[in-house]
Amino acid sequence: MTTHPPKSRQFWRSFAAVMASAVLLFLLSRYLMFWLNVPGVDALIEHFSDASSPLEASQLLKSAGFIALCFLVFAYLIRQVKRTPEISLQQDADRYSAWAAYVVRAAFWSIFLIGLVDSTISFLRIENLLTPLVGEPLSQNLDQARWRGSFVHYPLIGVSLLIAWFSRSLGFVWLALLVVLSEFGIVLSSFIFSYEQAFMGDLVRFWYAGLFLFASAYTLVEGGHVRVDVLYAGLSRRKKAWVNSLGSMLLGLPLCWIILTLGMDTKQSSLISPIINFEMSQSGYGMYVKYLMAGFLVVFAVSMAFQFVSYLLNNIAILSNESGSETLGGEEA
Repeated sequence: MTTHPPKSRQFWRSFAAVMASAVLLFLLSRYLMFWLNVPGVDALIEHFSDASSPLEASQLLKSAGFIALCFLVFAYLIRQVKRTPEISLQQDADRYSAWAAYVVRAAFWSIFLIGLVDSTISFLRIENLLTPLVGEPLSQNLDQARWRGSFVHYPLIGVSLLIAWFSRSLGFVWLALLVVLSEFGIVLSSFIFSYEQAFMGDLVRFWYAGLFLFASAYTLVEGGHVRVDVLYAGLSRRKKAWVNSLGSMLLGLPLCWIILTLGMDTKQSSLISPIINFEMSQSGYGMYVKYLMAGFLVVFAVSMAFQFVSYLLNNIAILSNESGSETLGGEEA
């Protein structure tokens, strides 16, 4: 029998829903701002505070419409929480953890497919086999980073989203194996066949960066991150829950928001600029995936935000003695 106050449960479930949806709405706002030129909140504030930078009526409506959408989404989610009081904090935590896992699975499949396809294109291009296979017009298009990103990489990301929906395998072990095999291939080709190209090193870095960043959320839920346990290991179960809850709210979630807001603030920001410009490596014969590696940090921040929300709810369930929380957090209090 739970001693968790219903209003407190509603508050934390509402907080989690608003926080998770805010991350997705933030990404939507960046797409609207930088790809569709919809004015952001800053431009809307300047419109009313500074007469020298007015917005056109159509831009004003678009900006106001997005803000209205945000409030409608938040209101809907809070209403859904109130209509489903029977859902526990742990059930919600499992749902957010599943979302984080889906984001990571989709990202894994994306870099796996893109790595194979893009490296193959680069190899054929270097060996002058691309034009005989696909023709001169398509070969010239594939030499352009923007065309290759829009018509090769993005469709593969769409396929990856579908695969991740039906496949529940995260594939970290396989990705680690691919990194090892790719590096081993470089060693063999370099020292035995004296053959080494820029795309080979690009592929290793591409997969290794994905392995390191995408596995973070999964490792968090599995408790695999390295802890420097000076005091934590000796704390009781409830005190650990307090530490984890405060850490999620004061350190974990703010870190994710700092990455997103600083990295995607303007078109010149460190994360959004490479994506918009389809930035590629300086070597013209390497892979055209450098802009995607900037997006790795976006995936990291989003998946970790979902997982920190899940982590928070799990530990709040322990603190509130919610039914079933006895199995969470290790030893008894």
